Amino acid sequence: MAAQTELERRLEQRSQYIRPARLQSSGRLTRVVGLTFEAIGCSAGIGSLCAVETAGGEVLAEVVGFSGDILFLMPADDAHGVIPGARVRPLIDQVGIPLGIELLGRVIDGAGNPLDGLGPINTQRHGTRQHKKMNPLARRPVREPLDVGVTAINALMTVGKGQRMGLFAGSGVGKSVLLGMMTRGSTADVIVVGLIGERGREVKEFIEDILGEQGRKRSVVVAAPADQSPLMRLRGCETAAQIAEYFRDQGLNVLLLMDSLTRYAMAQREIALAIGEPPATKGYPPSVFARLPALVERAGNGGDGQGSITAFYTVLTEGDDLQDPIADSARAILDGHVVLSRRLAESGHYPAIDIESSVSRVMPQVVTPEHLQHAMAVKQVYSTYQQNRDLISIGAYSKGSDPRVDKAIQMLPLVEKFLQQGMLDIAPFDDCVAVLGQLANRAG
Repeated sequence: MAAQTELERRLEQRSQYIRPARLQSSGRLTRVVGLTFEAIGCSAGIGSLCAVETAGGEVLAEVVGFSGDILFLMPADDAHGVIPGARVRPLIDQVGIPLGIELLGRVIDGAGNPLDGLGPINTQRHGTRQHKKMNPLARRPVREPLDVGVTAINALMTVGKGQRMGLFAGSGVGKSVLLGMMTRGSTADVIVVGLIGERGREVKEFIEDILGEQGRKRSVVVAAPADQSPLMRLRGCETAAQIAEYFRDQGLNVLLLMDSLTRYAMAQREIALAIGEPPATKGYPPSVFARLPALVERAGNGGDGQGSITAFYTVLTEGDDLQDPIADSARAILDGHVVLSRRLAESGHYPAIDIESSVSRVMPQVVTPEHLQHAMAVKQVYSTYQQNRDLISIGAYSKGSDPRVDKAIQMLPLVEKFLQQGMLDIAPFDDCVAVLGQLANRAG
């Protein structure tokens, strides 16, 4: 009896090392409609990867939906050569994206594969796509300013560590250049850049010309150009967020630059419409507006012992329309917004930040009362001039009619000079605050 008890104990100890065999049957392709594959005969969960047989080999596809026994798959690459009845094989062992200090200085795609020709990325850890939401009460509040090296932002719309900001701009007004200025001038420990849905030419230009050698050393670039599938564009944003989360969990302060949130929404729209989800607001299905806050909320401060993710999400305003559904939704879920003006860009004022339309919601919590008062004084001077701009331009304003307007006319050249900055110039936070104080004293 004692021998039997000992045997049972040893069997119980060994049983923890036994893993049940994970057998997965293969299915077959029954239909291809647009960007979507339909498969039967296999079972896989949402977000799982499958290998689809083609004339030129296998292509990866992700499960994005199902209807009864039919799986809806979205290919991660070009699906050229797919044949009717092709074998669909669910992948059991899926290696996630690499996570580690080895990522610094590298350029990867949405799946974590290197694009820079510098060889494989060998890290000890790989992340899965499963995201664990953080308890909002476990987050540290935003209390410290973050130096981004840009005068207008440091002085008039100060960003805090852990803040989520939107960068609203039309095409061709300098948002990519502004992102590059922040990568070089920021005091963050690590910078993660997501280039999503951009032209392929702009990816290399951003890395070599805008980011530069110094900025690249402490940066990770995730690139998913416009010619890639909507699945890869979607995963590109999520990969960038996951890498930023990893470095935040290591206690580092991360600057996450996502260009752009609009392309992320468009990729989700393409996938959702392809699997039959009905459009709602101006062609965007409801799932788009559910995914946006889920992505944005991954940034922010961590808990005790963790670092922070300060995020800038660019939002493309088509025709400079700030009431676009994506722009309107993003403005509601972000902690502030920087608006780039086409009028300023066309007049040669760079960076073309419209300080009247831009605001940082956490600025009062991260700056001194004196700094906040000086910023309000300078913005009032600038706003007073803009309100009377037409009268001044046509000569209808008579000097002495309003002392505030007279002061605004006198101060405008100094304010504009203060706000303009060269692409390669870096403006330290303390210097910006000091010059702001001088301007405010003259305006008062």
